[in-house]
Amino acid sequence: MQYDFTRRDMLKAGLWYTATLAFGSTVTWAAPPLKPVAVAGKAKSIIQIWMWGGPAHLDTFDPKPEAGAAYCGPLDKPIETNVKGMRVSQLLPKLSQQADKFSIIRSMTHGNNGHETASYLMQTGHRPDRIVHPSIGAIVNHFRGYDAGYKGVAPPYVVLTTPQGRFSEAGCLGMNYKPFCTGGDPNAARFVVEGIVAEGITDQRQLARRQLLTDLDTLGKALPGHEEFARADAAQDEAYKLMFGEARTLFDLSLEKPEMRDLYGRTTFGQSCLMARRLVESGVPYITINYNGWDTHKQHFQTIGRKLPEMDQGFAALLQDLSDRGLLDSTIVWWGGEFGRSPKVQTEAPWNGGRNNFGKVFSVVLAGGGFKGGHVVGETDSKGETVKSRPVYPRDLIGSMYQRLGIDPAGNIPNVNGEALALLPPPEKDEVEGGLLKEIMA
Repeated sequence: MQYDFTRRDMLKAGLWYTATLAFGSTVTWAAPPLKPVAVAGKAKSIIQIWMWGGPAHLDTFDPKPEAGAAYCGPLDKPIETNVKGMRVSQLLPKLSQQADKFSIIRSMTHGNNGHETASYLMQTGHRPDRIVHPSIGAIVNHFRGYDAGYKGVAPPYVVLTTPQGRFSEAGCLGMNYKPFCTGGDPNAARFVVEGIVAEGITDQRQLARRQLLTDLDTLGKALPGHEEFARADAAQDEAYKLMFGEARTLFDLSLEKPEMRDLYGRTTFGQSCLMARRLVESGVPYITINYNGWDTHKQHFQTIGRKLPEMDQGFAALLQDLSDRGLLDSTIVWWGGEFGRSPKVQTEAPWNGGRNNFGKVFSVVLAGGGFKGGHVVGETDSKGETVKSRPVYPRDLIGSMYQRLGIDPAGNIPNVNGEALALLPPPEKDEVEGGLLKEIMA
């Protein structure tokens, strides 16, 4: 496989330099990326709903009212979905009517209760070793982004709205594969997207800054036709196309009908889901909605009593909207966090009704992109404390998504030294089951 630098790589570096001058922010630049061979696949995009902190499986997609109040707390009335035999939390009525579009994995496991390590496992499929492996978003960026000829108006890997943290998304691939984090709030009157919309700065002032940069470029004027200055000028043009061109329109949610915005819910999460749909429509390969607030060691039921209804509305609207627009078949929607939360409610001090970190078993939801809906994979015991059947490991989940994208799960990427690095690790010695999610692959 050949790896080389491209003219686009140099332009991208210049673009971010120009954006630094325009917005006064600090931008970290890395060496131009390596270019892989493009791979065709069935799914075109992934929307990842990252439940930062870890959602409780018993309170979402694996309810256990029969275990008693010590386990289910006040959520003792799960509801049937539009798929016979599939139950979900009573706080998810809208998603219950979309169950034919998604499948629930109830036997996710990795056994790690540390936020950082568990996040790394769920995003890369690897346990920590001497190499920092890239996240699934960076891998998709590598195979489907600029290096593969991507020409979208938005970057190929977008996070709404704040960095996920806890791990290095790009890993050994390098800084060019980190996501573009929008910042801002899509539910605000104006979605202030970093690098596109500058809060408190008018368009006229922004254009005046560009004119000032041009006026100060005496060296460039003294060397007309010089290749390096021509590249810098082209990069500046690209930066201002982001600020005043199609990308600006793409992130302008005021262009959506009020009824559509209401369908998703007038919350940061709901409008992030709507923005994710717009990004999919524009061809962005990987979008993460970083949905924080699920690390509920204390006041667990009070917190999820507020958050689950907002999640229910936004997530259900996203599935329905993608389906209505004919986009669900080519878009994988992945819901889950770094782990779950302890099945038994921690009633003692200092938790006083909380749930702690729990990596032994938890739930993940998959929809679209070649995955069947209306199925349940795996099973937990009567109290949701252990895997009863069909364990699913992080590499199984990630490898299945790679396969749906047309990326070989057994393939390689180059590390910083240009050497071949396995996308996913082999099974560990004590893992006797597992494997790709063939049960739900259409």
